[in-house]
Parts: sequence; C-alpha cells; structure tokens
Amino acid sequence: MTAQVIEKLKSVEARYDELTRLVSDPSVQADPPTYRTHAKALAELQPLVDRYHEYGRAQQQLLEAREVAEGSDLELRALAEEEIAGLERRLEALDDEIRVLLIPRDPNDDRNVVLEIRGGTGGDEAALFASDLFRMYSRFAERHGWKVDVLSSNETGVGGLKEVIASIEGKGVYGLFKHESGVHRVQRVPATEASGRIHTSTATVAVLPEAEDVDVHIDPKDLRVDTFCSSGPGGQSVNTTYSAVRITHLPTGVVVSQQDEKSQIKNRQKAMKVLRSRLYEMEMRKQQEAIAKERRGQVGTGERSEKIRTYNFKENRITDHRINFTMHQLENALDGDLEGLIGQMNAHVQAEKLKQATETDPPVQ
Repeated sequence: MTAQVIEKLKSVEARYDELTRLVSDPSVQADPPTYRTHAKALAELQPLVDRYHEYGRAQQQLLEAREVAEGSDLELRALAEEEIAGLERRLEALDDEIRVLLIPRDPNDDRNVVLEIRGGTGGDEAALFASDLFRMYSRFAERHGWKVDVLSSNETGVGGLKEVIASIEGKGVYGLFKHESGVHRVQRVPATEASGRIHTSTATVAVLPEAEDVDVHIDPKDLRVDTFCSSGPGGQSVNTTYSAVRITHLPTGVVVSQQDEKSQIKNRQKAMKVLRSRLYEMEMRKQQEAIAKERRGQVGTGERSEKIRTYNFKENRITDHRINFTMHQLENALDGDLEGLIGQMNAHVQAEKLKQATETDPPVQ
C-alpha cells in the first residue's frame, strides 16, 4: 500500500470519527435532516474504515508472526511461516478491496438508460452501421438479461437506421454502458461497392441515465405539445389519427418526437421519458463542468466531439482510441460480446478515479 493511499485512509478515518461524534450529538439528533445526512455519510464510509482497521490488525499479526519465525523453536517457526503466508495473502486481498472502496461510486450506475444511436457521415453505409451498433448493444443487453424497448426508430430503405432511441432496463445498466457515448467509426467495403474500395462512415451513440420524476422538475407551462399524423418511410401514412407527439421544452429548446405507438398517450409517455433523461443529462453536464473545468478531455466525461472507437472489418479489429486498446474479435463484439472492450475501459477509468481519490480529501458533509 502506497504512502499516498495510507494518507488518504487516515483522512477518511478522521472524517469517520468526526461523523461518529456528530451522530451522537443530541443537538444533531434533534435535527432530523442533518442527522440523516451525517448518518448516510457515516454508513458510506463504514466499509472502507472497517477494511482499513482489518488491514492494520493483519499487519500487526504479520509482525508478530515474523518475530516468532526468527526464534529457535523449529515447530513454532514452521507454524509461523504458514501463518505468514496466509497473512500476506490476506493483506494483498485487503489492499485490493480498499483500493476499490476508495473509488467514488457513481450514483447513476444502477439506473436504466436511454440509448440513442444516429447515423453520421457516410449516407446509407452510416445508417447500416448504426443498425449494426444497435444490434450489438441489444445482444449485449440480452446476455445480461436486460429488457430493451424501442422508443422510436427511423429506418432507411436499405435496412439501416437513421436514428433509433431505446430504453434498456436492468441491474447496473448505466454502469456498464456509460462510456459508450461518442462517435463510432467503421472502415469496411460496402455491399454496393463494386471496386472493393474501403469506405469510412460514422455513427454517434448517446447513453443517458434514465431520470425519475423526482430528478427533473418539468413545469407543464414550459412544454409545447404538438400532435400530428404518424407517417412511415417515404411519407406512407401509418394511420390517419393524430397519434404522433412532438414535445418542445421551451427553456432549453430540446425537442422530442414519438410516433411508433398508435396511442397518443403512449407516444406522449415515451416522449416524456426521453425528454426527462435528456434534461437530466444536461444538468449532469453542467455540474461536471463546474467541478472539473480543467478535465475536459478526461475519459468518462461523456464528451462526444471526438471518435472513441474504430471498427475495421478488413483487419477484424476494434480499437478504442481513448485507452489505445485493440482487439481482433470484431465479429464477436458485434454479436454482443463486449466484456473485453468494456472491461478494459472500466479498468482504465477506475485507475484514474483511484488516482484522483488518493489526491483529494473526502468531502465534508
């Protein structure tokens, strides 16, 4: 364990002791909101402090066992050496647990997500790639037993997707999906390319944590709701009732349209789900920018201005440009086997967060 981590743990322990004193203070107990705030902060620090104390006890036991191992009693020395091996393994495991606990947890990790994929540069080929990405994420969701519900889609005549918006529900969805936001680039020979020339196309992916009613207050007076007849590809009428819904959030200018359902009520419910998630993400971005102006390019901030990944079919290669990681299992990945890619990305982000966590003091509640 590094000196930096030990200093951080001492700081956490001091904060824990202070919170313990506060929740025992009669004046704090007489103020329920303040008491709940301190009690919650105390509960969040408890596992880390427990592991730190256990680490200290194991260290002391290791010192005592080493002293016995240096003695003249051969039987005791053998027992001590066996105990030393066990204590060293335990200390190593505790060190790993402590490092994980030091990383600030993203409160959104357990949320469902709203996934938005749009074809970028490349015309029909970009739309086909967007369709490939949606299939990839849908297969990944299936592997985890998550539910995928298409909220809206705009298909092309060649089987591609100009845009698709879907909700994905399940345990820990946002925690695994959140670093997929960005520009994805594909390099391959289109089926319509007679000369065999490789084309480069792009699609954009946005992963929004699904917001609850309590997360975002939307004043009905701030909404303009328009209804119109749904239409299919090429202007073909889907139905003749005004079931399609377009909601405009006037303060921000965010517009959401839904027409997949025949019921206007269902389309409005879906549109509000997407609107709420977009507004929630906008608020998250404001907070991130206020807290970390100097870390615009940091991995995990959700910036979408640069390409994050390239899918090269000729080389059977996927490269994540944010962490310089390459794997040659393109077909498996597109079939939903994303554990390798996402695992590498999350490991990188965790390391960065641990570095930041050991350089700053715990927040004062």
